[in-house]
Amino acid sequence: MELERRRVLQMGGALAAGAGLTGLTACSGSGDTGQSGTSGAKDKGKIAVWSWQGPAAAMKALVPEFNKKYPEIEVTIEDIGNPAIWDKITTGMAAGGQGLADVLHIGVDYLPGYVEKFPGGLADLGPLGANAHRDAFAPGLWQTVSPDGKRVNALPWEANSAGFYYRADFFEQAGVDAGALQTWEETIEAGKEIKAKTGAYLLGIDKPASQADAANFFQMLLQLQGTFYFNLAGDITLDTPESVKALTLIKTMNDAGLVSDLSGGWNTLMSSLKQGTTAVMPMPTWFGGTVEEQVPDQAGKWKVRLPPAVRRGGATSATVNSTHLAVAGSSKHQAAAWSFIEFVLTRPASQVQIFKAKGIAPALMAAYEDSGFHQPSPFFSGQKSSEVFLEALKAPSPAFNYTADYARALKLVTDAQTKVLLGGADPAKVLKEAADQLGQQTGRKVSR
Repeated sequence: MELERRRVLQMGGALAAGAGLTGLTACSGSGDTGQSGTSGAKDKGKIAVWSWQGPAAAMKALVPEFNKKYPEIEVTIEDIGNPAIWDKITTGMAAGGQGLADVLHIGVDYLPGYVEKFPGGLADLGPLGANAHRDAFAPGLWQTVSPDGKRVNALPWEANSAGFYYRADFFEQAGVDAGALQTWEETIEAGKEIKAKTGAYLLGIDKPASQADAANFFQMLLQLQGTFYFNLAGDITLDTPESVKALTLIKTMNDAGLVSDLSGGWNTLMSSLKQGTTAVMPMPTWFGGTVEEQVPDQAGKWKVRLPPAVRRGGATSATVNSTHLAVAGSSKHQAAAWSFIEFVLTRPASQVQIFKAKGIAPALMAAYEDSGFHQPSPFFSGQKSSEVFLEALKAPSPAFNYTADYARALKLVTDAQTKVLLGGADPAKVLKEAADQLGQQTGRKVSR
């Protein structure tokens, strides 16, 4: 599993401060062969692809099959690493596209920043044929890659839904039916029973925000309500009723002694997982593979469901993060690059192969027709765990606008959460202060 990528997927940072614009070595992915007009030929050329770890290996494994269809396209897959890839893409775009690969693997938190800060840095995939696939992906994802409904900046690859992974044995010991929990208020009451009967906390949060992604749970609570740090117009929505509700829930949990401190980030989280100090891990789809990898001895003790609603009758599903493949605007072989992207992301067999090899949940809905997504999991007590998340992907889901200022927003949110968790601050007060400060930093309108 891609542990490094996933724990930094929502970190942001390079774009906010212009970090990494110097001192990095870029490598060229464009040559002169097979060129036909500005986008090159669709069936010939030499292209480079930038990705990281598992996704890079998965794409490399698809190249032989791709070359059966396109024998004259030479593909080089480069594992740039994560988070190094973000600085490297930023560096290339800041240099007018010089040295960028033809195909770029981009996380949902970076995509709008590249589009906003570097107009033309990514090719419009619409004229290359992307619009033929606009209905092929999970709801909400097309608006993520094509927010104006005209230009297509990338194509969706991975889609992770909000999940509620829980120690079924702890719930059973406490006499709590996890499947019956409809709201987070009910879950808090259940957490009190679990703590009393087993000693386990309900969940864990990096209280002092020692890592940039310390607000992941808060962010999940927002997305379950269909909101985010910004609305689709780019206005700031940090102190809306939905935001205050989310942080108030976290304060209520903490005040009841149900939140363990995961300061230290990923290593602390893994230690908590192995020691069984928390009953619930509110994490996205990808976390299932991590649990199986890290604690194989806990097989049969875990189950997974969609999260409880924030408000009674509210949504229990949300696509909380995603990754995408884009074509560099500077590529001399955009058509060939598109041929590769189309082969990898719109062909069900490709996505099924990637899922079976690396556990990456596809955004392509047709891929889920494969029987591999419908098998009972011995680790998750015989549940068909993939079907849990397929239910979420089928549900209506809004697009979330990260904007180029996500990293700034994230820093202010984590600071606000820390004030609540460690100082008992009022959620409404600290979120209003964060929203106003973000408005001052960015010039964006605060929507109230």
